[in-house]
Amino acid sequence: MGDKLKPKTKPASAEKRRDAILIHGVSEDGESMAVLRARENRLEAGVLRTVKPGQAVDGELLKLTPRPEFPLVCDVEVQVPAGTINAAGGSDGVTSGSERQGRGRPAQVATETYRENWDAIWRKPSKRPLAN
Repeated sequence: MGDKLKPKTKPASAEKRRDAILIHGVSEDGESMAVLRARENRLEAGVLRTVKPGQAVDGELLKLTPRPEFPLVCDVEVQVPAGTINAAGGSDGVTSGSERQGRGRPAQVATETYRENWDAIWRKPSKRPLAN
C-alpha cells in the first residue's frame, strides 16, 4: 500500500456548472423558452423570456453559456438577482395596497401652492346647504 489515497476533488469546471439549464421547448414567436433548471440540489421548471427595453424584469436576469458538447444545456450566470431594485427606482417585489392607491391628486406637483389650488378646484363639494 505504497499509494496514498487522495481525496477526490471536483474539477474547477464542475464548480462552475452547479447552475445549469436544459432548453426543452421554444415558443412559436421565438420570444420565450421552456426550461428545466438544476441548481442547489433542486430541479425547477420555468420559462425564459427575452429582455426588452422599457419592460420590467420579472425574476432574475440570466446569462446563458451553451456547453460545447450539448448546446441545449447551458451554464447559468445570474446577472441580476430577483428582488433587486430596477432601473425605474422601484422594487421588483410586491407593493402593498396603500402604496398603489392614489391620493386623488396628480402624481407629481411642483409646489404646495399648486396642491392647494388643485384641492380648491377639484375638491368634492361639501353637503352643507347653500345660504340664500
